[in-house]
Amino acid sequence: MRKGRFSEEKIIGMLKEAEAGAETGELCRRYGVSPTTFYNWKARFGGLEVNEARRLRQLEDENRKLKQLLAEAALDNHVLRDLLRKNS
Repeated sequence: MRKGRFSEEKIIGMLKEAEAGAETGELCRRYGVSPTTFYNWKARFGGLEVNEARRLRQLEDENRKLKQLLAEAALDNHVLRDLLRKNS
C-alpha cells in the first residue's frame, strides 16, 4: 500500500483546525491538498484521535494481509480439487 506524505498526526491536526473554525479552502491551500482529499480525510478520520487513527491503520493492514492469505488458500484449494478430478 502506498504511503502518503501526510501522517495521521498531520491529518488529524488539519481536521481539528477546521473544527476550530478555519476555512476549508484556506487549509487546503496551506497544506497543499485538494478539497476532495480533505473531505475524504474528514469522512475517514473525523472525530478520531491520533492513537485511534494509528490503530485503524494497523487494523486495515492486518485485514489486507488476512484477505490475501484467504485468497491464496482458496486458490490452492481450487488447484488441489482440479488435480484430484484429473486423477480420478
